[in-house]
Amino acid sequence: MKKILSIAVLLAFMLETLAWAGIGSDKAMYVGGTLNQIKENTEGKVSAKAPTVFTFNYKHGTVSIPYDHVNDLEYGQKAGRRLGLAIVVNPLLFLSKKRRHFLTLGYQDDDGTQQAAVFELGKDVVRVTLATLEARTGRKIEYEDEEARNSGRGN
Repeated sequence: MKKILSIAVLLAFMLETLAWAGIGSDKAMYVGGTLNQIKENTEGKVSAKAPTVFTFNYKHGTVSIPYDHVNDLEYGQKAGRRLGLAIVVNPLLFLSKKRRHFLTLGYQDDDGTQQAAVFELGKDVVRVTLATLEARTGRKIEYEDEEARNSGRGN
């Protein structure tokens, strides 16, 4: 009996990492793209507050993308089950979904080469980031589907 309890506790600690994995609600993560200076899955913060550039600040630096170089904005979501949390905390949590929010920026660099950057956005920065990007770039965001459109616009 003690052995089973010990294994259960060990398993719970191992799964705890999975249960709390993901980015914070006010953060972002560079998921991938053509940026060579950043590793995939690098966490940081995005900002569209500057009047001329979109920035991604991470532990080892900053990436700046001028708004007037942006030629494509896309937003989509991915919903998944909270499996780790359901196993560790409460099986009823398996019924809930966790939404991940993805922003793709297409732009031309200073050399005229087409580039792309995909960011996962925390839920608290999605709407303001999308609205600000539309206003500053003068481009409309392309939504993956109607559900993403409603979520991105706050409907």
